[in-house]
Amino acid sequence: MKIYLVCGKTDLRKGMDGLVALVTEAFSLDAYDNAIFLFCGTRSDRFKALYWDKTGFVLYYKRIENGRFQWPRNQSEVKKINAHQLER
Repeated sequence: MKIYLVCGKTDLRKGMDGLVALVTEAFSLDAYDNAIFLFCGTRSDRFKALYWDKTGFVLYYKRIENGRFQWPRNQSEVKKINAHQLER
């Protein structure tokens, strides 16, 4: 499975259809692929994840109570992470 982290700020008011359109139109990716697409808004304490599970789209919304995600705001800030770092 691929994981795509969308750099920058995404309008988290977008629902499934808006995020699918963003994936397909802005990034020319297949939203129906075996992949998870991660989006972060202006506030770095919440994100959305979009996934196609072969029967429909799943939209996951997470807000952490303490702290913030270190979300890359541009392509130069993107870093590889391993599974252990992802679990934190």
